[in-house]
Amino acid sequence: MKLTGAQIVLACLKDEGVEFLFGYPGGAALHIYDAVYQQDQVRHILVRHEQGATHAADGFARVTGKPGVVLVTSGPGVTNTVTGIATAYMDSIPMVVLTAQVPTHLIGDDAFQEVDTVGITRPCVKHNFLVKDVNDLAMTIKKAFYIATTGRPGPVVVDIPKDVTAAQAEYVYPKSIEMRSYAPVQKGHTKQISRAVDLLLQAERPVIYTGGGVVQGSAALELCELVRELQYPCTNTLMGLGAFPASDPLFIGMLGMHGTYEANMVMYECDVMLAVGARFDDRVTGDLKLFSPRSRIIHVDVDPSSIGKNVAVEVPIVGEAAPVLREMVALVRQRKDKLVSGAIDAWWNTINAWRGIDCLDYDASDELIKPQYVVQKLFEITKGEAFVASDVGQHQMWAAQYYGFDQPRRWVNSGGLGTMGFGLPAAMGIQLAYPDMPVACITGEASIMMCIQELSTCKQYDLPIKVIALNNRYMGMVRQWQEFFYESRYSHSYMDALPDFVRLAESFGHVGMRIDKPGDVEGALKEAFDSDDRLVFMDFITDQTENVYPMIAAGAGHNEMHLKPSRHGEIHEERELA
Repeated sequence: MKLTGAQIVLACLKDEGVEFLFGYPGGAALHIYDAVYQQDQVRHILVRHEQGATHAADGFARVTGKPGVVLVTSGPGVTNTVTGIATAYMDSIPMVVLTAQVPTHLIGDDAFQEVDTVGITRPCVKHNFLVKDVNDLAMTIKKAFYIATTGRPGPVVVDIPKDVTAAQAEYVYPKSIEMRSYAPVQKGHTKQISRAVDLLLQAERPVIYTGGGVVQGSAALELCELVRELQYPCTNTLMGLGAFPASDPLFIGMLGMHGTYEANMVMYECDVMLAVGARFDDRVTGDLKLFSPRSRIIHVDVDPSSIGKNVAVEVPIVGEAAPVLREMVALVRQRKDKLVSGAIDAWWNTINAWRGIDCLDYDASDELIKPQYVVQKLFEITKGEAFVASDVGQHQMWAAQYYGFDQPRRWVNSGGLGTMGFGLPAAMGIQLAYPDMPVACITGEASIMMCIQELSTCKQYDLPIKVIALNNRYMGMVRQWQEFFYESRYSHSYMDALPDFVRLAESFGHVGMRIDKPGDVEGALKEAFDSDDRLVFMDFITDQTENVYPMIAAGAGHNEMHLKPSRHGEIHEERELA
């Protein structure tokens, strides 16, 4: 059966089982939008900015494991997506972005709304395509979905000229595909896995360090089995939170720049490290010269280019997290008698002493709302079962530190690129995926202004998201660094001329609440989450002076953390940043 290129696009999406298409129309995309109009299987979500489309697709992908799909027009439609594409690329999120293009005969002529889509997106995609023949369209879209969802996931761009969407071709969508130039490894090398297990069993001060690859690789169950079989301490990166339950006593918290004292000290003092689905980025390692100086490292990752990229590795294992961990669990059970007796007990005694410092303690107040308190109350009221999207900044760190994630795919944030404005549109994608579940967007007054127009999208599609704005009237993380390292010269970090968020939310048709007393925090949150059919925007007026602790300054090692200045002198002075 012959179809137009536009109809082929929609037929491909149907055959891929796509539920939502996030997009914004424009001239070059109109043939495709006409095809969208003539069907009802793929639901189109009209955002208010193309960046919002990519973030919404991203949020959907993170919580479902399915690829997010985006449709935008040429020129500015494309360029507006770049931030969202780069966000997905840095965090290894599967996404297919369909971009319209000017007709093929005009490409290169500086036509109206023409940009070099392939050239612009090349540095921040897993792959991209320019389709010049309608007969290649279906196969190209199949390749795009295959590349986006296999190996290390990532965004793939398919650029489709307008004349290609008007031309006709026989529609044939392949059920499977093989690409000679792309063959991702699934199963790890058995001998390497065996070496890794032997090394783990010989360890006296081990640690299991996991990142977003365990979440994206749906390997949380296998990780839990391995950690509990070994009874070793486990730490997660910011992206990996929820892969191992925060409530489990074997969990030592998040590591890195704002990680717990115990997690960072374990990383510094360990003798064997198992890293799974983590890439040793600078926010985790600190100064590479000081990073884990006495450890022998086992690194499991589906992407071979990530192994050995930043740190030297003794046992590299290329493969998907789930099958590799399953094989490890089986070998550990066979060889458990080789565990070093008594060593782990001594190691846990040391770890528990570090835990005793209580690095996440903060000064409670009856007068000022502490942002940490808001997150803690959110956790209590939602029983830790909400999907939580965050923006980027201090509030992101407080959400990671004080909301105990016990399940994977419940924590959604921009870890790699650090994109302000991510939270609200990501929450939209989450709420569409799980319409009956509570979804919270933890944001700040600076971040929310980046994509606040998506409140209109939330109204159009009746998305009952709960926005928790921790409003300290500053770009909080910028202010914190300026306080610590720039002698409190707050250059352009103060937010003048902020809107009345309550009235703004109400103008979009939502419920707005302003909370400025600690005693009202719990009641406001309960009231908001009892309203399960309305978006509620909660503007929490928080303590302006509050900083995120612990903190590792740039260029420092894990053993050079700054803890919150103590009230009672129980923390060593050298670990305090006054």
